[in-house]
Amino acid sequence: MCFSSCANLFFVLFILFCYVLDVAIAVDTITSSQPVKDPETLRSKDGNFTLGFFSPQNSKNRYVGIWWKSQSTVVWVANRNQPLNDSSGIITISEDGNLVVLNGQKQVVWSSNVSNTSSNTTSQFSDYGKLVLTETTTGNILWDSFQQPSDTLLPGMKLSSNSTSMRVKLASWKSPSNPSVGSFSSGVVERINILEVFVWNETQPYWRSGPWNGGIFTGIPSMSPYRNGFKGGDDGEANTEIYYTVPSALTFTIYMLNSQGQYEEKWWYDEKKEMQLVWTSQESDCDVYGMCGPFTSCNAQSSPICSCLKGFEPRNKEEWNRQNWTGGCVRRTQLQCERVKDHNTSRDTKEDGFLKLQMVKVPDFPEGSPVEPDICRSQCLENCSCVAYTHDDGIGCMSWTGNLLDIQQFSEGGLDLYIRVAHTELDKGTNTKIIITITVIIGTVMIVTCAYVMWRTSNHPGRIWNLIKSARKGNNRAFVRFNNDETPNHPSHKVIEELSQVTLPELLLFNFERVATATNSFDLSNKLGQGGFGPVYKGKLQDGQEIAVKRLSRASGQGLEEFMNEVVVISKLQHRNLVRLFGCCAEGDEKMLIYEYMPNKSLDVFIFG
Repeated sequence: MCFSSCANLFFVLFILFCYVLDVAIAVDTITSSQPVKDPETLRSKDGNFTLGFFSPQNSKNRYVGIWWKSQSTVVWVANRNQPLNDSSGIITISEDGNLVVLNGQKQVVWSSNVSNTSSNTTSQFSDYGKLVLTETTTGNILWDSFQQPSDTLLPGMKLSSNSTSMRVKLASWKSPSNPSVGSFSSGVVERINILEVFVWNETQPYWRSGPWNGGIFTGIPSMSPYRNGFKGGDDGEANTEIYYTVPSALTFTIYMLNSQGQYEEKWWYDEKKEMQLVWTSQESDCDVYGMCGPFTSCNAQSSPICSCLKGFEPRNKEEWNRQNWTGGCVRRTQLQCERVKDHNTSRDTKEDGFLKLQMVKVPDFPEGSPVEPDICRSQCLENCSCVAYTHDDGIGCMSWTGNLLDIQQFSEGGLDLYIRVAHTELDKGTNTKIIITITVIIGTVMIVTCAYVMWRTSNHPGRIWNLIKSARKGNNRAFVRFNNDETPNHPSHKVIEELSQVTLPELLLFNFERVATATNSFDLSNKLGQGGFGPVYKGKLQDGQEIAVKRLSRASGQGLEEFMNEVVVISKLQHRNLVRLFGCCAEGDEKMLIYEYMPNKSLDVFIFG
């Protein structure tokens, strides 16, 4: 009896001990007396973020990091450039109050490196994936991991800069299996109240977001103020910052700068239990900074992708033709204001103007001023150094005085850019529009006229057939009157007379027996195909001439009108690229058109088919 009671008591004590032990492991705080040893971890209270030791894929090195859900999504690394080579690492608070990572020999391989700390500090792990070092007595935050990010921008994490240098920026991994600092970095740049996010390859610009207008980055056409939730501006301390929050209706989102210098937007999908890529900053070569050189536009939908701006031509045509576009383009016609400045004036003193580029990523190095669009235009026009301007309600006026660099053409989004050109370049654009308009009008008139003539002639198919027969007998003026109401001066008569005098005498009238002999009595072995008009047969005349015979089917919905229309139109339209009409046959119910045989098929097959 006693033994049974003791066993039960021992079991209860064991359960309580396990519960206490579990609470101790689940705490989210690091102190000097409560370190985290590899492979122990800390978890945020919501269970989404974990802090601990990990090894990247294809690597045995150990790093201290923070990950979302699983180690496949590491969002922060402490000892990036000083990996541990075994599992003896410890995360703790040092004697001077800093958060440190120690190796098996108790050597510091990473530190929060805060000066003027007290020895009374603790480090806490928050639900936002942030590791915070605080002074225990005052509660003041001495350091946090959001101030020292790795390659990932998390919700609430701020990229910031001031007027002299970068303050907070991301740095890519060297490779997917090596978290050490790679070649690419990213941060915020502010130029005269205009904010942009940049990616650099070492020290050279590699990608930029386009100006921030308070809701979106204008150089990212797919960006949505609701979906992306970005905010930015002055923090009140002469610093400029950009950050984002995830709207409650959407899932967890991160922006990761990968080892190739591309931003990746990733969403967490609960049903799939994984992060999925939904956007990347480099969708084409046009997203690479300055791909085409100055005074050019890059369009991923064109071939080649680079083109000079209107009014400009390649600086080096040989290099340009080899698709080496880095030299860019130069102005084709000197500006009027430059001719005045150079005392090179002439009687032609028309003012410079602006050509409009729609839906583009505007160039780098803009200068901003909060004025209305009309004033923006006039200010640029009055300053001969101003080569382009644009206006956005959220930004105001932006203008450019140097090279126009890194312009990209979009199919949606972007801004309208107005480029300064000499007035003669504006005239070229106007002349092109006039030529196109005139061409369209002339073409329309010709089509309507031809349609009218065909309609008129189709009203008298039988009489036209008689006219052809008369024409073959040499009687080119075979008609006098079609009925009491018609006269030879009627417009349709003039058309028929022209055809009878010029083209119809050249046609041959074939009798049925001759055509049947040429096609071996329309043998199936000579059948070339079948159309809506009827079957087509190959044949050979007695002189060796090969022909194609188009035989009107009795079941065809087409009749004599369509047959005659084809005779008139085809005989009128003789061209080296069109099938030649030799003649026709009409005996009883038989109606046939005899064409030149084309062994390599006719042009319409290649055009339409």
